[in-house]
Amino acid sequence: MLLADAGRAEMSTITTRNQDRFAMSLDIPGFALDAFIAATLAEDMGEAGDITSAAVIPADARFAAVMNSRDAITVAGLPLAEAFFRKLDRDVRIERLVEDGEQVAAGTVLMRLEGAARAMLSAERSALNTVQHLSGIATLTQEYVERISGTNATLLDTRKTLPGLRTLEKYATRMGGATNHRMGLWDAAMIKDNHVAVAGDVGEAVRRAKAAAIARIIVEVDRVDQIESAIAAGATHLLLDNMDPPTLRGAVTLVGGRVPTEASGGVRLDTIRAIAESGVTFVSVGRITQSAPAADIGLDLASI
Repeated sequence: MLLADAGRAEMSTITTRNQDRFAMSLDIPGFALDAFIAATLAEDMGEAGDITSAAVIPADARFAAVMNSRDAITVAGLPLAEAFFRKLDRDVRIERLVEDGEQVAAGTVLMRLEGAARAMLSAERSALNTVQHLSGIATLTQEYVERISGTNATLLDTRKTLPGLRTLEKYATRMGGATNHRMGLWDAAMIKDNHVAVAGDVGEAVRRAKAAAIARIIVEVDRVDQIESAIAAGATHLLLDNMDPPTLRGAVTLVGGRVPTEASGGVRLDTIRAIAESGVTFVSVGRITQSAPAADIGLDLASI
């Protein structure tokens, strides 16, 4: 079992309460919601604040809006958007119409909002940027998941995330149906080609990791002849790097179920099905976080 799988069973729900009558939950272990919201707004507001809204919008003006998706998407990040608006107007009225992880059609209204106009307009960009980015990741992830439906392979994400946004981006891949792989350098050994080059060979690198009492030892192999030495030395998971489907099938046969196998390297939507059908346990895809386009989501004026 992956550490991420075991960890999900122990996940606690992070809850932020702005008012006694309102509670909002996010399934993002280890994510500092309040700090993220504050830092993001501070970046946008600067020392002077939203000078446009302060100059143009009367202090007592109200603003009603709908957040809608202009694309067919898998939704992720709505509780974060909500937190942005509530940070600047704790009395804002929000009706969330869908939940994270849902697939919606183009034109779907995701939430309705009404609050102080200055606050709403000041929070708008931060809220939209977050939902657009995370929904884009969730949507692309869902496409990859659908491509391997019916196989025995599970889609994994990777560490190819933006610095500082890993927990959020990996949350988005979960909303799209992927399983989180390593969260960082700390939760499993990942012996790659450069580690092997310095250690001397695959077996020696694995033996050193095992001697360090590391429980999960993932080993990248780019040649079938490395498999036996990796397993014999104590590898608990093999990453089969940049192998074509026929080579993957041979590698899976050779492993014979002794450890989980993971296909990785250059996986695309048009190639993932054949890769998954090779019999590997997992397929990891960096593109779902590294290359996902933002979803087209807007905030439009509505009548009060």
